[in-house]
Amino acid sequence: MTARAADRARYDRATAHLDAPVAIVDLDAFDANADDMIRRAGGKPIRVASKSVRCRALLERVLGREGFAGVMSFTLAESLWLARSGFDDVLLAYPSTDRSGFAELTADPKLAGAVTVMVDDPAQLRFIDDARAGGSEVVRVCLELDTSLKLFGGRVRVGARRSPLHSPAQVAELARTVVRRPGFRLVGIMAYEGHIAGVGDSLAGRPLRSRAVRLMQAASRKELAERRAEVVRAVRAVEPGLEFVNGGGTGSVQYTAAEDAVTEIGAGSGLYVPRLFDNYTSFSGRPAALFAQPVVRRPGVGVVTVLGGGYPASGVAGRDRLPVPYLPEGLKYDPQEGPGEVQTPLLGAPADDLLIGDKVWFRHAKAGELCERFDVLHLVAGDEVTATVPTYRGEGHTFL
Repeated sequence: MTARAADRARYDRATAHLDAPVAIVDLDAFDANADDMIRRAGGKPIRVASKSVRCRALLERVLGREGFAGVMSFTLAESLWLARSGFDDVLLAYPSTDRSGFAELTADPKLAGAVTVMVDDPAQLRFIDDARAGGSEVVRVCLELDTSLKLFGGRVRVGARRSPLHSPAQVAELARTVVRRPGFRLVGIMAYEGHIAGVGDSLAGRPLRSRAVRLMQAASRKELAERRAEVVRAVRAVEPGLEFVNGGGTGSVQYTAAEDAVTEIGAGSGLYVPRLFDNYTSFSGRPAALFAQPVVRRPGVGVVTVLGGGYPASGVAGRDRLPVPYLPEGLKYDPQEGPGEVQTPLLGAPADDLLIGDKVWFRHAKAGELCERFDVLHLVAGDEVTATVPTYRGEGHTFL
């Protein structure tokens, strides 16, 4: 029996009492992935990206481990909810225009002390002040650095279009604006190198493209390490009491941790290891988050139909944004239909061994987005469900 077949047998035994659709997290794999991230971080703390987990119980589990510290959130409403729930170090990774959220933040000393907001434009500071509604608490501020690689005088850009702050001078100028403005305190810098951490460099059947990605990433790492160090020096000259410099992502943990200027790593997807992380040479992990759909039809030889399954991930539309049939091995989508909203036909020899009601296990393309489809996650240890915990959705929260 292969390792994957053994996992399938475990998952089927553990969830035999549960009707599909059902989502699980394999705790053995989850914990092993956390250990690997800690090893790669080389002693620097990892701030866990909540959007990649979207389950309070699992956030608490990983933050209980030595080597993880703090949360990187994705909306202000989520940040406030986590802070009220006892998470005392929450970095909002994206700018917000949530007026009621800022009014709440600036009116509550506990929330203001726990949550740090992201800024990359003076207009965002003015927006926060306009939203205070009488709230006078000092707002903790982090500045985001654009990590993209610019070539040929800026005519070619590699990387996500995030912050407008690219040069040390630009970041230092905004730092001075924050320091001079009453009601704000500059505490951190964040730089997420998504084109390094979030792009696979070993694409099946595409050796030339894989080589090109590796060359691009090597050049980007070198350029960013030098520029990030300059940015940190420039900002520390403005605010010597800077508390943290956050960088990284699951795919670049060890490279970013090697930079002296970086004090902490941001990562989260590596805990679940969705399918988009199958194409990396920098690390390998164990798939920990899976979902199962039930077989509801057997249309013919070599074909079964499962209920639902059309859960595409965000990003540029393509096959790599679809869930992948994982267990049993050897199933694939019908190219004429793909995964459907209500039903999904699957082709392959293993279909003939599946019966009505059997489970087919899938991996989502991304990590936390799976939790927007399920109210609960069943936590599996060995071959039994040891706990059932709510996702954000299960607690009544769909923040985006």
